[in-house]
This record gives sequence, C-alpha cells and structure tokens, in this order.
Amino acid sequence: MSSYCTLDTYTRVYFLYNKAITMSKTYYKPEDLKKFSKITDLQEELGTKFFDWYGSVFKPGALTAREKALIALAVSHAVQCPYCIDAYTDSCMKKGADEEQMMEAVHVAAAIKGGAVLVHGVQMMNEMEDKLM
Repeated sequence: MSSYCTLDTYTRVYFLYNKAITMSKTYYKPEDLKKFSKITDLQEELGTKFFDWYGSVFKPGALTAREKALIALAVSHAVQCPYCIDAYTDSCMKKGADEEQMMEAVHVAAAIKGGAVLVHGVQMMNEMEDKLM
C-alpha cells in the first residue's frame, strides 16, 4: 500500500471495481456455444473438415467415450475455455462420470499446468547461471 493512499481509498476502489464487474455483461455468452456449428458459414470446406475430424476423435477407440470426455474436461480447464468447460461437464455427466472423477480430472490439468510453469524455472536458473559466470 502506498503512503499517499489510505486504506479507505483502497476500499472504495475495491468496491467500485467489484460493482462494475457485477453490473457488466460477461464476455462469454453460454448461448454462443450453440452457434459453434456456424463456423462453416464463412469457410465451409475447412469447417466441415474440422467437424468431421472432431467427431472422429471422440468416437470410442482405445479410450472409451467417457474417458475422452474426462480428458476433454481437463484440457478445457487447462486452456480456460468456458464453452468447452460447459460442454464437457455436460458430456461427462451424460457419459456416467461422477463428481469426484470430474474434479480429479481438473486437478490433473491443474497439476500439469502448474508443473509447466515451475519447470520453466529451470530456464530461469540456466539464464542466471550464464549471467553469473
């Protein structure tokens, strides 16, 4: 906290910021997920190829459809896609995944994401070592 700004000022700024956030519209609209298929409207060939491939990926193979949905849910969290989170939460539930399995998948994603951040610390350590030598 800076010396020229009182706690009272911070409280007012915090309140105004939160009020503005709660009053504003969200950037992502859940109803937009239903418009996903319209990506073919502006580029039919590539959009169709994408949806054909996407559909094939989620067919049961070496992994069950439920396992693929759990993976997709975890990845959705890692890439922070609200549309994907909504879609794959629903998909997991419809395919029989329970709350514990779904949350465990989210924790797996969080662990990988956190590990990826931390392992880049090696890059920092290497750079520091080069600079100090």
